[in-house]
Amino acid sequence: MDEARVAYDGVVEVYAELFADRLETRPFARGMVGAFAELVRESGNLRAADVGCGPGHLTALLCELGLGAFGVDLSPGMIGHARRAHPELRFEVGRMEALPVEDGVLGGVLAHYSMIHTPPEELPAVLAEQARVLEAGGLLLVSFFATEGPDVVRFDHKVTPAYSWPVERLVELMEGAGLVPFARLVHDPASERGFLEGHLMARRPHSLGRP
Repeated sequence: MDEARVAYDGVVEVYAELFADRLETRPFARGMVGAFAELVRESGNLRAADVGCGPGHLTALLCELGLGAFGVDLSPGMIGHARRAHPELRFEVGRMEALPVEDGVLGGVLAHYSMIHTPPEELPAVLAEQARVLEAGGLLLVSFFATEGPDVVRFDHKVTPAYSWPVERLVELMEGAGLVPFARLVHDPASERGFLEGHLMARRPHSLGRP
């Protein structure tokens, strides 16, 4: 993941400009983020982490939707930009596999295309870490590139190599981390990459372990 940190540090301003629209042009993703925020609000625990927050645009959106959200990103450059753009919000440099968060304290975790660079063999540990920080009943929303084939596909992302996942395989990994997936949305590409775009929402049950 150090390769991803260096790569994103080098494209901070370009990346921030490209994603400044905060989902205005992506109704499906916007709908899932809105549903996530609504369900987290209903839980009564408004604390939420935007993991892989980049320049902080979605952290700010979650706060606009009523959550007490903060952002975590591997890239110091991205965190610096997020702090300048949203000085009223909290942002920290951190790794998805070692979040700077206590056990079981969050009502929600958003991972919006932030796990796409994680090698397949490392993804179970990342999902387990996200499950660790959620309280019982807490929600995880993962957005990702999806493929209709049976295999994970490695591709050349514009910033650093990334992976597209079969939906069912990602569901299995979530279950293996002790989470219960309960909602999914898969739709045609919103970019020129050609991959389907997927969104999976899962809940942490009252006891971690395979449900």
